[in-house]
Amino acid sequence: MGGLSLSFGAPLVLAGLLALPVIWWLLRLTPPRPQTEAFPPLRILERVAKREETPSKSPWWLTLLRLALAAFVILALAAPILNPRQSALTGEGPVVVLLDNGWASARDWDTRRSAAEALIREAGEAGRPVSLALTAEGPSNDVAPVEAATALERLGAAEPRPIPVDRRAAAARLAGVLNGQGGISLALLTDGLDAPGTVEAADALRALAPVQSLVYRPSLAGLVGLTAADNATEALRVAGLRPDGESAAPAEVTLRALDAQEREIGRAPLAFAAGSATGEARFEVPVELRNDIARIEREGAGDAAAVRLVDDSFQRRKVGLVTGEAADLAQPLLSPLYYITRALEPFADLVRAESADLGTAVPALVSQNPSIIVLADIGVLPEPAREALTGFVDKGGVLLRFAGPRLAASTAEDDLVPVRLRGGERQLGGALSWSEPQRLAPIPPESPLAGILIPDDVTVSRQILAEPSAELAGRTWASLADGTPIITASARGAGSIILVHTTAEATWSNLPISGAFVDVLRRVVTLSRGTSAAGGESGAQVLPPYRVMNGEGRLVQPGPDVRPLTVRAGEAPVPSADHPPGLYGTSEGYRALNLLQADARLAALPELDLGAPLTTRAYGTEDATDLTPWLFAGALALFALDAFALLWLNGGLSRLGRRLPGARRPSSALPLLLLGTALLAWPADPARAQTRAPNEATQGLDGIDAQKAIEATETTHLAYVQTGDVETDRISRQGLSGLSQFVASKTALEPGAPEAVDIERDELSFFPILYWPVHANAPMPTQAAISRVDAYMKQGGTVLFDVEGDAAGDLSGAAVSPGQRRLRDILADLDVPPLEPVPADHVLTKAFYILDSFPGRHTGSDLWVESLTRNPDAQARPASAGDGVSSIMITSNDFASAWAVDDSGLFVRPTDSADPAQRDYAYRAGVNIVMYVLTGNYKADQVHVPALLERLGQ
Repeated sequence: MGGLSLSFGAPLVLAGLLALPVIWWLLRLTPPRPQTEAFPPLRILERVAKREETPSKSPWWLTLLRLALAAFVILALAAPILNPRQSALTGEGPVVVLLDNGWASARDWDTRRSAAEALIREAGEAGRPVSLALTAEGPSNDVAPVEAATALERLGAAEPRPIPVDRRAAAARLAGVLNGQGGISLALLTDGLDAPGTVEAADALRALAPVQSLVYRPSLAGLVGLTAADNATEALRVAGLRPDGESAAPAEVTLRALDAQEREIGRAPLAFAAGSATGEARFEVPVELRNDIARIEREGAGDAAAVRLVDDSFQRRKVGLVTGEAADLAQPLLSPLYYITRALEPFADLVRAESADLGTAVPALVSQNPSIIVLADIGVLPEPAREALTGFVDKGGVLLRFAGPRLAASTAEDDLVPVRLRGGERQLGGALSWSEPQRLAPIPPESPLAGILIPDDVTVSRQILAEPSAELAGRTWASLADGTPIITASARGAGSIILVHTTAEATWSNLPISGAFVDVLRRVVTLSRGTSAAGGESGAQVLPPYRVMNGEGRLVQPGPDVRPLTVRAGEAPVPSADHPPGLYGTSEGYRALNLLQADARLAALPELDLGAPLTTRAYGTEDATDLTPWLFAGALALFALDAFALLWLNGGLSRLGRRLPGARRPSSALPLLLLGTALLAWPADPARAQTRAPNEATQGLDGIDAQKAIEATETTHLAYVQTGDVETDRISRQGLSGLSQFVASKTALEPGAPEAVDIERDELSFFPILYWPVHANAPMPTQAAISRVDAYMKQGGTVLFDVEGDAAGDLSGAAVSPGQRRLRDILADLDVPPLEPVPADHVLTKAFYILDSFPGRHTGSDLWVESLTRNPDAQARPASAGDGVSSIMITSNDFASAWAVDDSGLFVRPTDSADPAQRDYAYRAGVNIVMYVLTGNYKADQVHVPALLERLGQ
């Protein structure tokens, strides 16, 4: 870090320091007025001739005090700035800010946005237009030059996206609008990583002939991405990746495995060896717990690459078992289902056919929606069973068949096998055969079973042969050493049919008693899908977005710009702006789309040739500090000290002392002592100190501040509970201020400025609603404060609790966040009525706007209110609210952050969705809450208007 620097906004004012000697001379010749002593024979002394007296000198310490006071004022007027920002821009043309807002920017997004804001403000001070281009946005990103104020608004609305950057597309958009303009200053605020199209982007930017180029590069230390997760038989293995340039030293990070309710299942270290950019973590937890894992993330993850989502392939699958054998109980080791059951029990829920009548058992099994149906040596299928299995496969199910004597003896044409089969069977080895049992060949890398190791002692002595055909090689997953297919498969509709050309028990092969048999079945279960996805041609599936990631790696509701994902066999979908990482499908079955693929690589950004002198900068430089307020505060303190000194020198303190019994003349150190005492006794919060004064003239009945009562009741004020946290209270104030402005613009109500309320001391009855942000680290209210809030609620007030949480927070879920735990502690001492999410027919849904949800900054939580008793004639009433207003409301959608605006009217915090409609609906929800609290169930009473009019007519 460099040394401190200082600059002045008005350096000419410093010339006033030259007047300090003159001020010193004047102060030295104008001492304070001599103190007056009472003397009785005053009349005699008045007749004494007066002599000319020379003024005495001022005390040196008083002169020095006043000189320091003058110097502080002069320095403050000169507007000194500590660590001023150096001018970064040159040229006179447009300023181009190319900002990376991909996944790698989420870790320190605020720092990157601050750097971009500083450049835009500097361009605005110079009167230069600004082109702001975001590299993770689509063609809708407008890069045309605009005024700096407009560019700042766009920057404030920008947020990191969970997708890779596309610098080439952003540069092409810039080239289209800036071609032919001169004097361009080019600033690239990068994420420090290389990306496809970076070289082409540099070529397009170089064609603009910029006169200056700035490149911001962050440190890549600590950047880790998760590239794969394999729920293997012995453990869950997770592969990690770090940038190539950071692989010199060993490193280790902690990964967490979480279930769907964000409960931690296990932890494991992800270690990187020295010189290696890849590492692996192993979660050695029971299989039953591994099946509940929904996401794996780095501890403290702040971007989408540090999160690995798992989908249905990691969950326990339902497997239906059908066999043609009847002697299962008599000879279990010879049963075709014995080894299948032992292999699949740890990984799947097994469902057996209920009867031996396949015509009824198979359709009944299909109706239970299994993911896989296993047929062990089934030759001829009845027509009802065939139709049920055909529909099952076409809708996405997996049919796994094992050969055997029955299938070998079948002469009927079977369309539920992946390849055409020869009649009979092939026998290898034995007294009447010249051949020997064949070993299995290594599984080819293009096979879906790739990676499974086949022991050398696994052999096959009998099998069913496939008819040679052109498509046989493409349908072969595994084969014998002589090339004969042993496992074949083919796609049908949205599902698959797999055939093992030997038996599921150890009569034809010893494969079922090997570990490879377990691995093969486990892989088939992993590859299976639910039957709810819509299938298309060639096995394509169109999956609607279910949950998608935001820039911080959290799952949120998909926005309107997210499109359905088309998944085709053999193709790995790639995340994009239309298909961000997340879960695609439905709650019954979904597929995880993760950011990084198994072959991903993180490389540092190369040196760029932008056609102009290049300046490389780092993010996070020291912020400038304006010293003017501090100097004025120091001058005010010196002025107060001077006033005490004058009071002492003029005898004011001595006269005061004589009125007190036993008082003595103050010493020369008394001014400093009095100043120190005054500073120690000065209240930390003057507003609170005033409320604690018992004898003030403004105190009314019951200790209520009359002036404050008048101000609170002259107009309606929204109020928030002071938590003691500066940032939380600031957001609450800005949020209620923004909501008050919106209410005033849309309704006849014109609320006053929001009020901060101390529930320990302030009167609560002045406010119709209290907004209470509940944070886990906030101090627990005292019992007296809880009692005051309870009385406030029973007297007609409403408290809106907004619990700390994220978009996925659900107050009714089994997982309890720290904020929800603190809310429970608060509500434990309150007389809270039964609660329920806002029903569809509640007054809140139509108090002003027609709403079906109440979003804030987040959208994942319901709004909970008092549970209402349903009337028998509920169908005849448009709203079923009671006569009163709910005294309590609870949510975790963070209303205040969605409503909050700063002094210039700009939104303070972004919402989870980039769609501006979410913030608009958050404001509408706030209007409905305010109207409901102020007017009650007036909407419900509208049904009585015809009866009232009829009575008036009588």
